[in-house]
Amino acid sequence: MNHFRFTRRALVCASLCTSLLMPAAADAQVKKAGQDLVALQQGFVDLRFGMFIHFNIPTFMDQDWADPDASPALFNPTKLNCDQWAKAAKSANMSYGCLTTKHHSGFAIWDTKTTDYNVMKSPLKKDVVREYVNAFRANGLKVMLYYSILDTHHKLRPGHITPEHIAMVKAQLTELLTNYGEIHSLIIDGWDAPWSRISYDDIPFEEIYNLIKSLQPNCLVMDLNAAKYPAEALYYTDIKSYEQGAGQHIGKESNRLPALSCLPINDAWFWKSSFPTSPVKDVNKLVNDNIVPMNNAYCNFILNVAPNREGLIDDNALAALKQIGSQWKNNGATAKLPAFDAPIISSNIAKHQPANASWSDDMWIMDFGNDDDFGRSWISNPTVKQPWYEVVLKKEEGFNMIVLAESRRPRIWKYRLEYFANGAWKPLLAGENKGRIKIHRFDRVYGEKVRILIDGFTEAPQIAEFGVFNERR
Repeated sequence: MNHFRFTRRALVCASLCTSLLMPAAADAQVKKAGQDLVALQQGFVDLRFGMFIHFNIPTFMDQDWADPDASPALFNPTKLNCDQWAKAAKSANMSYGCLTTKHHSGFAIWDTKTTDYNVMKSPLKKDVVREYVNAFRANGLKVMLYYSILDTHHKLRPGHITPEHIAMVKAQLTELLTNYGEIHSLIIDGWDAPWSRISYDDIPFEEIYNLIKSLQPNCLVMDLNAAKYPAEALYYTDIKSYEQGAGQHIGKESNRLPALSCLPINDAWFWKSSFPTSPVKDVNKLVNDNIVPMNNAYCNFILNVAPNREGLIDDNALAALKQIGSQWKNNGATAKLPAFDAPIISSNIAKHQPANASWSDDMWIMDFGNDDDFGRSWISNPTVKQPWYEVVLKKEEGFNMIVLAESRRPRIWKYRLEYFANGAWKPLLAGENKGRIKIHRFDRVYGEKVRILIDGFTEAPQIAEFGVFNERR
């Protein structure tokens, strides 16, 4: 089978912070397109509640993770009715839907020109994405799409990624964002998660992000990466996203970022033969433990409802959605989001580079401060009065952002940042910041090394990740 089939036509390419207390403008990445990212993020939270729709080749295998060599002949929803899905969403007072265009096994349910492994080679021979977007828009609902970077059918997995894979991702996203009208948001999965192990360097995040924004400037980009990145900052996502079934739970009292929390109404994401006769989740808990408190914490709740092999939602799920609609009303705008920093979208040029530091115990040495693992930290020896930490770059590099991520709780409150250039250390920033994640954007400088001099701390400093970035601006 010819897995890849590319054409040139298919491949579309994609302020100085002087105080450590001053947050960067959260629309920094979208000024070129004249968009207000903060307004888009607020609008997303204001949607409050939507329908996740896991429907793909796993539906026909009683699995959430399908055989990557499963035949397209399996995909045969004989009564496909996306209008039923949309009306079910409306009955629950949902405001949008989100469909799995391609899951981890690589089967595309749209008329793609990038691979033969798609719905047009199935008995259905119908573009499901087209059916979905038309039905949801006709019912007054907004349209979002889900797309998996991990693709085991096309061997887009750790250790096997090629330039052709990157081209395929760009071509597929270009199709989805060009041929189906306005896409409100894109939920991306299988990327820089502990289980997928495909880094933002393997498939370059900044390139993909900018491609999406060039095609649809108003499209929010969400990566389901909360398993790895701290809850206090938008690392590689416009919306902080949590998968409850994977143990990712939003801090309902502490969250200060635009967020999404997802959960299936059944006990799995894709339809199983047990679903029609098994109880769905308790409606009262869905309303009172999820929708209401999450909406009060700047969080949009998305409930997965999986269509069956006929392409219809089961009766028990339909009944539960109606019950939700009778108990909960969508009252529109939520509380105004607090101020927060713009998303981090660039590669960390300090990652895995040589590091130096003041004295620490042997088991917590400086390597842990830039190893791309937020669960491990460089920890200063408690007796050190003026701790410091330094990263040596590969060569003289340009950079315009530094992000300091502390361990579980903030300890550092006063410090200076310096860079080494032309044989001397030069001051960059100085001030105070008591947050756990300290993001600093500034005019681009060029240097060979970067360091932090810690002047004030409540306990022995612990640095989980010291990041240096060269944002495209």
